[in-house]
Amino acid sequence: MNRRTQAFAVGITGLALTLSACGGGTGGSSESDGGGKVDSIKLVAAEYSDKTQGFWDAFAKTYQEKTGIKLDVQVVSWDDIDQQSSTMIQNGNPPDILNLNAYASYAQDDLLYSADDVLSPEVKSDLLPNFVTSGTYEGKLYGMPDLSSARALFYNKDLFKDAGIKAAPTTWDEFAADAKKIADLGDGVAGYAEPMGPEEAQAEFSIWMFNNGGNWKTDGKWSINSAANVETLSFLKKLADDGVTQNNPGKTNRTDGAFADFAAGKAGMVVGFSPLAGTLDESKKVDYGVAPMPTNNGDEPKSYGVTDYLMAFKKDGNADAIKAFYDLYYQPDQVNTFIKDEGFLPVTQSGVEKFSSDEKLKVYLDTLTGVQLTPTDDPKWDTVKLAVQQKIGAAVGKDGDPQAVLDDLQKQAESGN
Repeated sequence: MNRRTQAFAVGITGLALTLSACGGGTGGSSESDGGGKVDSIKLVAAEYSDKTQGFWDAFAKTYQEKTGIKLDVQVVSWDDIDQQSSTMIQNGNPPDILNLNAYASYAQDDLLYSADDVLSPEVKSDLLPNFVTSGTYEGKLYGMPDLSSARALFYNKDLFKDAGIKAAPTTWDEFAADAKKIADLGDGVAGYAEPMGPEEAQAEFSIWMFNNGGNWKTDGKWSINSAANVETLSFLKKLADDGVTQNNPGKTNRTDGAFADFAAGKAGMVVGFSPLAGTLDESKKVDYGVAPMPTNNGDEPKSYGVTDYLMAFKKDGNADAIKAFYDLYYQPDQVNTFIKDEGFLPVTQSGVEKFSSDEKLKVYLDTLTGVQLTPTDDPKWDTVKLAVQQKIGAAVGKDGDPQAVLDDLQKQAESGN
């Protein structure tokens, strides 16, 4: 969800062979008391903000008080966690619990506990169904969601007023027309900040794709180069060709590009999420509104959702300690505190109910139970995502060819290379 490298996705095939040689991940940091139980387990957690370490340190203290088991916490930045966790696993020393945005390749190699082994029925029944689906590989839940986000359209109210726009667009035609009106204001203002650079191009493309009836996979098969998806990418290219985006959208990242432009008042619209709202609220430089995404097919607006996972690695004697970890984490006073501190969205039904009174979250919560996600349940997604991030931006460049780029990505997905 935050800016991150994608080193994990490189060399998945070789990694799988190495994992197999590690004997199913039974090594590691868990210390046993000699009776088949452990007296400590290790958590490697992603750093979402400067509050992450504090939450997990307090959680570890509570966990030890309740269970008598020590929780060793290592918080790692999103820039480094893929590589560091991959190295741990390659060396046969995975953590007991890993907080990451990809799990399916580990499930495929039988390294992880499923929810059947370590998650109570009460906890599982409270998880939002779409996140259960996202965390399920071959019929079993392996990726336990820790928090979520959903995207929506942010717009600058002052620029809308200056351009004579009275309401957020609801169709693609309205969107393109509004973007042009804002760009025509001049002074270096873009109508739309379009981040198709490598940081999170798959997210930008996804939300437009979903609102044109497209998807990454259809009926279990890759459909990256479907007619709907080609139309979507062609639309994004036309926005750039028409000069209503910032310069070089194919190389613009989300965090330090599109979000920064919007926060500086240099863009009329951007696709954002609740942490962006938090930044804007703190700076108080932009009077903004948030609306559902415009659609091209007359359907209800759809949101792109993201969740990261707390996956558990199989080791001798650690199952009970891991179950106790999940039992505590999914207590409302724990999971909802973490989510609120980090500025994200809930992953449980009870969490949706708790946050429903927050008017600023309404536009996200209204769509959260129906958000569409990328196919994280497919082990190939890690390499496909990396290819998308590296290649799809070229399609919106001056000489870009959306059909050719998506054909290439389709072939790569089907081959698994």
